[in-house]
Amino acid sequence: MSSGRSDNFVVRRAIIALSAAAFGSGMSMRVADPMLVRLSLDFSISLGMVAWVVTVFGFAYGVSQLFFGPLGDRYGKYLVIAWGCIACAATALVCGLMRDFPSLLVARMLAGATAAAVIPLSMAWIGDVVAYDDRQSVLARFLVGQILGLSTGAFVGGWCADYLNWRAPFFLIALWFFVIGLYLVRLNRSLPEHARLLHKANGSAFSRLVSEFRAVLSIDWARTVLLTVFIEGALVFVALAFLPAHLHTVYKLSLASSGAMVMLFGLGGLIFALASRVLVRQLRETGLTRYGGLVMGLALLVVAYSPQWWITLPACFFFGLGFYMLHNTLQINATQMAPERRGAAVAAFASCFFLGQSTGVALGGALLAFTNTEHLIAAAGLGVALVGQHFSQRLVTKLA
Repeated sequence: MSSGRSDNFVVRRAIIALSAAAFGSGMSMRVADPMLVRLSLDFSISLGMVAWVVTVFGFAYGVSQLFFGPLGDRYGKYLVIAWGCIACAATALVCGLMRDFPSLLVARMLAGATAAAVIPLSMAWIGDVVAYDDRQSVLARFLVGQILGLSTGAFVGGWCADYLNWRAPFFLIALWFFVIGLYLVRLNRSLPEHARLLHKANGSAFSRLVSEFRAVLSIDWARTVLLTVFIEGALVFVALAFLPAHLHTVYKLSLASSGAMVMLFGLGGLIFALASRVLVRQLRETGLTRYGGLVMGLALLVVAYSPQWWITLPACFFFGLGFYMLHNTLQINATQMAPERRGAAVAAFASCFFLGQSTGVALGGALLAFTNTEHLIAAAGLGVALVGQHFSQRLVTKLA
């Protein structure tokens, strides 16, 4: 086997391994959503207050990007991801061992901080080693791991909340991250030189960090992408976080069934990943964002006001399909908005996305004191439809 073919094989294997790491990250992100009702009962606090287990994870995930992006550029993205997975194993284990709600919040914050090393740096690494023309479809296939993780986390979290306890999923996540982390550390040693590229930098770590993000924010298109993904994260994940509680309270579904319904969101994303080459070719970036936003908006209106629970089944599927149509296009723009600082650029993207999530869930939890989940989910649907239309128009202007 020639050296070039051997290197390509190792890179493909490395991307599959990153997808497995993204599976664990996806589980960690969404495992708490279907647990909110159970945690509310176990700790005797309101649903809005217990939603902070989702908020603090997203906040820590977003803020930590300011650290991991430049760190990956300096010491090697793949190596940082590998050790980040091992750290994720430790923080997930801590989550499962907590005995009171304040301690659980601290543990979930640590879990969000360590999980920040996985998906954004993986995207940046793929941006380094995959040509732009192939990058969107490769990113979509990589994200199959995250998509399946999101779905599995929602299902396992709901099932355990009903039939075991809320701690069990965290032990499973810890084991998964530990095994994957060790494998990534080993695989990093066999990567070709261009896939372990380091960026030499002078000066203190803090000055480099400020310099990197200042350079990214100086680009007008980067600011547009970052603001868009912040708003998208707030709107999409306020709906997704409260979706299991909505299905449980309005339609009297079990927490396990509610979590399984959310799996259809992941199925929509999986279909997008499998059909990404065709969809990208037929719709282009402008069509993906425009129709993705519209599909999401209509799906969330159906989820919010459907008279029968079974009607929400296809709506959850199209919610996921529309989200990945829009979000994958934002991701591909993030990998190219500052190529010479791709680690920092993708880190800034992920930071805005998860800070948007934490902001949206926190505001949504506060608004539940004045409204209900139906109106909250419907408002999120209308908002995300407008976001898709606006970004599509900006793309038209940019490409003109």
